[in-house]
Amino acid sequence: MYTQCPECMSVFAVDARTLAQAHGFVMCGHCGAGFDSISTLADQLPPEPFTELPSHEPGVEPPHVELVVYRPKPETEPDAATSETQAAQDAFADLIVTPRFAREQRDTRARRWPWVLACVALLLGLCAQLAWALRDTLVADPTVGGMLRQACAALNCRLPEVRDVAQLHLLARDVQTHPTVPGALLISATLRNDAPFTQPWPVVTIRLSDANGKVLAMRRLNPYEYLDDTEQLRQGLPPGASTALIFEVEDPGRKAVAFDLSFE
Repeated sequence: MYTQCPECMSVFAVDARTLAQAHGFVMCGHCGAGFDSISTLADQLPPEPFTELPSHEPGVEPPHVELVVYRPKPETEPDAATSETQAAQDAFADLIVTPRFAREQRDTRARRWPWVLACVALLLGLCAQLAWALRDTLVADPTVGGMLRQACAALNCRLPEVRDVAQLHLLARDVQTHPTVPGALLISATLRNDAPFTQPWPVVTIRLSDANGKVLAMRRLNPYEYLDDTEQLRQGLPPGASTALIFEVEDPGRKAVAFDLSFE
């Protein structure tokens, strides 16, 4: 027997076992298209040259088969109602049988899902690790940092502190003899945070030098040494905020005629 693929017009020889495996539904070995082999099934090929095998139009009623080859005798004769019910069930079962290739595709998709989920989970974990490694850059970025701050405000969380001393600018400074402590100097400075994010209070380094630029004294002050307000120390320096800082240092003598401040 012969059948023809409707897509690439290839003609194949088939047998009864091949047709019975999926109730006539086969896959073309040339183009991979699935088609109903029974619609063009022929016992013999027409004379060449030919293009298409004749197509069998479905009949209104199924044909009757008359020539009985073999019929086993049942042990007990079922009644007519049982026979009709069983016949209807068998016919319905034939209609809903899933072809083997469809079952295989469904099983393949079902087995693929755990791998897809595992890959997605690994990708999310990699993105989280990358975001944590680049957290300072992301928080400092005006666009991404703003989005992160809005998200944290909605979720009531807190972003990690980012330090960028290049965005800390000294607006004014002054030094004078301490009014109440002998042998001490009182240094004041006005600091502004020009970063678009809150920064932790910096470590301030004060250097006193002579007229030749030689450093006579140096003091490195941590935030808790020049800030008494614990809450202010915890909150950090907000973006765009300015603040006045006061430092008390020992007077190195009359040779100290210049001073400078740096931040870490």
